[in-house]
Amino acid sequence: MSHVTDSASSAALPQRVPPQRVLLVTGLLGAGKTTALRTLEDLGWEAIDNFPLRLLDRLLEPEPGQSEADGDATPLAIGFDTRTRGFDPQAVIAKVKALAARPDLSVTTLFLDCGGAELERRYNETRRRHPMSEDKPAAGGIAAERDLLAPLRRWADVVISTTDFTTNDLQQAIRQQFASISPSRTTLTISSFGFARGTPPLADLVFDMRFLNNPHWDDALRPMTGKDAPVGDYIRRDPAFAEAYERILGLLLLLLPRFETQGKAYVNIAFGCTGGRHRSVFMAEQIGQGLRDAGFSPTLLHRNLSARTASLLEGAQAVQV
Repeated sequence: MSHVTDSASSAALPQRVPPQRVLLVTGLLGAGKTTALRTLEDLGWEAIDNFPLRLLDRLLEPEPGQSEADGDATPLAIGFDTRTRGFDPQAVIAKVKALAARPDLSVTTLFLDCGGAELERRYNETRRRHPMSEDKPAAGGIAAERDLLAPLRRWADVVISTTDFTTNDLQQAIRQQFASISPSRTTLTISSFGFARGTPPLADLVFDMRFLNNPHWDDALRPMTGKDAPVGDYIRRDPAFAEAYERILGLLLLLLPRFETQGKAYVNIAFGCTGGRHRSVFMAEQIGQGLRDAGFSPTLLHRNLSARTASLLEGAQAVQV
């Protein structure tokens, strides 16, 4: 009886709302803050650069009448540096400590560092003047800025040095550090199509299924599609099917995580046969299920499955295959 009572009581409790993730991005000018924020934006974060720090409390306050449960779950990345209005390292630290104490916020600070010689090279290459150097060489402004930012660097949760980084290296580092808490993954689409109507223009990977035995030439199977069990049984009996399926699935399981690590937002995989009704449809369905079993969430599209002329096109062209 007590177990039932406890369950009923716990069911009545409100669901705990995950805290709003906030990432504060700062560091030396020229160390890559803009690149970091753009990469976070590609990962699904809402990014704001050079936001006035005195308004940070107001930005993170819920709107009037809005409960915590109604809050926006999109992670927020806020960039600031020595040029930001009201910049004061000690004041920033005090403000962030106060925000981190709030139960509805999860606050992290990222500091981007870079060696002085490399920063000088970057300023000389772009012909930009360091904001703190005035009429002096860039080295003086960089040294002054480093001294000013020292408390923030010591206090930051994450420090990334970009001295030896290319732009792509920094993008990779940001993805590796923060992709796991981003709201979305690569959007994966698997499609089938008929070569008789052309290759999909946006396909990243195209697999030609015309090496498999063609169900079109079986009178009983011709009206069916690759979604029908008799067609699937027919294709599975092809000696090449099992090995082809395993090799294609293995290749995709190798490539897809790397595409995601590289920040590729969309991956389109297309399977083609002559008319787009039998072999390509069946293989797309099988690979889609294999990827679901591996933890992916593909969307399946069959471009020519409902085309009235697909069967005629297949009959006309399969003679050449």
